[in-house]
Amino acid sequence: MERQKSMEKGLLRKSLSIRERKFPNEEAFLETGLARKSPREITKKAQNDDGECRVTATVFFSTFVAVSGSFCTGCGAGFSSGAQSGITKDLSLSVAEYSMFGSILTLGGLIGAIFSGKVADVLGRKRTMLFCEAFCVTGWLAVALAQDALWLDCGRLLLGIGVGLFSYVIPVYIAEIAPKHVRGSFVFANQLMQNCGIALFFIIGNFLPWRLLAIVGFVPCVLHVFCLFFIPESPRWLAKKGRDKECRSALQRLRGSDVDISREANTIRDTIEMSEVDGESRMSELFQRRYAYPLLIGVGLMFLQQLSGSSGVTYYASSLFNKGGFLCCNGFKCTALKCFLWVRDLTPIFTCIGVLGHIVAFAMGMGGLPWIIMAEIFPMNVKVSAGTLVTVTNWLFGWIITYTFNFMLEWNASGMFFIFSMVSAFSIVFIYFLVPETKGRSLEEIQALFSNSVQ
Repeated sequence: MERQKSMEKGLLRKSLSIRERKFPNEEAFLETGLARKSPREITKKAQNDDGECRVTATVFFSTFVAVSGSFCTGCGAGFSSGAQSGITKDLSLSVAEYSMFGSILTLGGLIGAIFSGKVADVLGRKRTMLFCEAFCVTGWLAVALAQDALWLDCGRLLLGIGVGLFSYVIPVYIAEIAPKHVRGSFVFANQLMQNCGIALFFIIGNFLPWRLLAIVGFVPCVLHVFCLFFIPESPRWLAKKGRDKECRSALQRLRGSDVDISREANTIRDTIEMSEVDGESRMSELFQRRYAYPLLIGVGLMFLQQLSGSSGVTYYASSLFNKGGFLCCNGFKCTALKCFLWVRDLTPIFTCIGVLGHIVAFAMGMGGLPWIIMAEIFPMNVKVSAGTLVTVTNWLFGWIITYTFNFMLEWNASGMFFIFSMVSAFSIVFIYFLVPETKGRSLEEIQALFSNSVQ
């Protein structure tokens, strides 16, 4: 508690020193007894605090629209499992060819991740999401109309590029618009909606042919594009670009028309001015001592997230069920679904429990939390380069896992899952000793905490 108070006081002193240089005639005092406040000033401060914590309908709607992009991501991830038998039969694909098709989404995600931070910084968070959907819409249409493996892979690659851009910009946008006491829950909705998309395609993939399934994936992308025109841009991005009037307008819209947003707007402005003292950092400048701690946490969490085998389980769930004794025939004839369950022993039951348990536990923890933490721990001057590096790490190891998963499954399924379980056990140790609690703190307080920890 004393450390947090000291950190907050240090942040306020730095902010005020900058404002005193810019506005020498402005009276500003620390909130630590340096000046006595009148009852009117105390009442105004309480109203400001209430406004910063209020969750308005605009915040709810903006968050829902943003995470709808995650739903599109989930549809793309779940497609390869539900469509596997249909595609391999219709296009006569081998195991290697289908492994390439399944994993090329993560390869596209890697490409998108490389440019994600820069694109989001240049276009803004809102327009970047529109840019993502251009890739997703084109990708779904290419998959739906594909006549050979090349068109199939090209469509999946384009879809992956859009998904890779989404993976960075959505958690960043939500973290920048949500009040601090609900920021974690709102960013976690990103993972929730992604799992909803995966679950939907797992289910309807048993009923629909793969081309129609691709058209179903196309529909939410179009709806998402339409809804994006009705949400505000991130106030922090607008402030970074020097568009103070638009920043205050967006913040007012998010916090409510009857709320005095001057205090929050000034805090955002002061924090950005402090970060700009060092200038925009390049990728090579990330590897300095002052950024080592947050970089270790961001990269480490993404590394451990993917090496837990999560992407492989999601992309090839149907292979796991077949390996465990579930034989499902995917087909669609104007008649009811033909689905057969073959139970020789308890293996299918344990397979089902293991796969579903992994998906649920992953969604509650390592699925969403690394993206929340990534959006919180980096200051604005390194958010582009650091966020890009962290996102690239995620997609690079995701591609390695998804491409090799089927081969490892054929090689030694028990050995593969033993390795994944050991990585998950190490994740517990890593998180316990290295990852700090960020709940209930503003982005500015979190970044000051990391700055103080280095000092």
